Amino acid sequence: MHYAISTTWGPTDITRAAIPFVFAHTALQAGDTVMMMLFHDATAVALEGAYTKMVPFGPPARFEEVFSHPNAEIFVCKPCAELRGITEDRLVKNARFGGMNDFYAHAARADAKVLNF
Repeated sequence: MHYAISTTWGPTDITRAAIPFVFAHTALQAGDTVMMMLFHDATAVALEGAYTKMVPFGPPARFEEVFSHPNAEIFVCKPCAELRGITEDRLVKNARFGGMNDFYAHAARADAKVLNF
């Protein structure tokens, strides 16, 4: 199975930001593939060093496990990031700029399930 996940939650609500990463981690552990599209406030989660300072209240932090997993692709909304002064060279290793076309391509796959947070 392939999961296309979009989220807008970031450092302004760390617990909500963590939930899509917890789901993605669970899917990756099950052998599935994951594509995450980080929009709006979620773009800041992909900044190098940012997620290591984010501690959710309740769910476990699974940011590192998802960002470093070979079966996870992380896209950061380019216009959302640029509005926040985030450049692609400041992103974690496994994240890159993308857009709605990338999310659509993954969501349109025959084996895809789409989740939005």
